[in-house]
Amino acid sequence: MAVLFITGIDTDIGKTYATGWLAKTMQAQGKKVITQKLVQTGCIGIADDILTHRQMMGIDLQQVDKDGITCPYVYPKPASPHFSASLVGEKINPEIILKATKQLEAEYDIVLLEGAGGVLVPLNDDLLTLDYISDCQYPVVLVTSGRLGSINHTLLSIEAISNRGLQLHSVIYNHYLGGELDTDRVTNSDNSICNSTKDYLQRYLQANYPQTQWLELPLMV
Repeated sequence: MAVLFITGIDTDIGKTYATGWLAKTMQAQGKKVITQKLVQTGCIGIADDILTHRQMMGIDLQQVDKDGITCPYVYPKPASPHFSASLVGEKINPEIILKATKQLEAEYDIVLLEGAGGVLVPLNDDLLTLDYISDCQYPVVLVTSGRLGSINHTLLSIEAISNRGLQLHSVIYNHYLGGELDTDRVTNSDNSICNSTKDYLQRYLQANYPQTQWLELPLMV
């Protein structure tokens, strides 16, 4: 379990906060842990998600962050990685990402590798995110939520992960959406959709993936 891949059922589902929370939790357990971002779009310089991870972990930027190892590809256009890269005349090379991950593996006990969007997001015209993760055989952490539509998106993601023979390490039920507390769901007295979604997904995992951990990101991290 040197590398865990963190993905989500959609974009803006809270992968970044879930990754930072996992890193913080593992730190508290005495693990030497680092986070990595597969590719970041919509920013310039050090990846925004890496900055968030470090803030949540309570540590300064590391040298591997400043050297670009924790996120080899950063693009200004907030779009799918393959498109954002093409706009600056580049094509994402998975070997560069893999080399960076292996360098981090040599220095840390655990690498939490956060994806961009969902599992079928294209990294380039010839490679989906799931293709890359399947080649590497990383265990997968799937971030979901209780919002309407989550059951469908979660089960589709699990099917795709399972069909590649990958281990579904855990599912994180995220009370944060897009980095912001879902206040409507938290304050609304009628949480029937949220509660039903959570209960259904837990039962589904227990029946079909009993080895998969169910985790919940707390409301305050």
